[in-house]
Amino acid sequence: MKVVLPGGTGQVGAILDRALTAAGHEVTVLTRRPVRAHEVAWDGVTLGPWTEAVDGCDVVINLAGRSVSCRYTSENLRAMMDSRVDSARVVGEAIATAARPPRAWLQMSTATVYAHRFDAAHDEATGVIGGSEAGVPDYWAYSVEIARNWERAQADAPTPATPKVALRSAMVMSPDRGGVFDVLSRLARLGLGGPVAGGAQYVSWIHHEDFVRAVEFLIGRDDLDGPVNLASPAPLPHRDFMRALRTAWRVPVGLPATRWMAELGAFSLRSDTELLLKSRRVVPGRLRAAGFSFAHPEWEKAATSLVRQARSVRAASGRPDRGAPRVPG
Repeated sequence: MKVVLPGGTGQVGAILDRALTAAGHEVTVLTRRPVRAHEVAWDGVTLGPWTEAVDGCDVVINLAGRSVSCRYTSENLRAMMDSRVDSARVVGEAIATAARPPRAWLQMSTATVYAHRFDAAHDEATGVIGGSEAGVPDYWAYSVEIARNWERAQADAPTPATPKVALRSAMVMSPDRGGVFDVLSRLARLGLGGPVAGGAQYVSWIHHEDFVRAVEFLIGRDDLDGPVNLASPAPLPHRDFMRALRTAWRVPVGLPATRWMAELGAFSLRSDTELLLKSRRVVPGRLRAAGFSFAHPEWEKAATSLVRQARSVRAASGRPDRGAPRVPG
């Protein structure tokens, strides 16, 4: 199978590139700065020679977009919007003009499109789209608007021969350096992995192996299009999420953080508190109805699996794991 990954050099792209290549598929990554043999230059805005990779491929999985791991300034929010909408638009143009269009177009989206909610889970049929919740920061609504425009750019593309799926993905947990699991693990191992702002907000997540399996599952189906939630069936409150992560790392305690402490921590990490404070209670309604089975449905076991993989990565890189740091007290 020939797979094209626009924007495939980020964390999720690296996961898919590695897994699909290992499975024997021919992967081409579209990136602004190609350095490897299977990478091709593109700018994410205009058509160019890169469209030759799309013409005749089996599937396009567009992951392009400015990272959300940044401060949510007006400039960065605009860059998030433009990079996602422009890349979806130009991928659609490439597919529309291809002599041999791909048989599937998977487009990254985000579970952030759903409302900040505690009382019930969001699936694709009954989930509430966010943007009008009371008592949340105004820029959270802009994050939802980014997601809506991102999906609209794909939906509006004139590609009648190519089914389109919007991947409303939760946080993808992998042992890779710099990913969200790595960042949360560092906090836990330093004894800082306690609940934030009470910890009642829900965390939706998906193990990287299930993410890859879900993508392969969707590629193999011709009866699924539109939004599909990529999230484990068991989201859980942040306090329980971090407790299970600490247990997996064998760290006995985690200091809690107030909202203002979270603000300071996010500022120091050049990130934003929406990633910590928004309650994302998302479940995979369409995947499960279609017969997909999760290998890692529960966070406790998934966290143990990821810690084991992270230790293997450290050992292979010559940085053996020395156990959790000592926690004062």
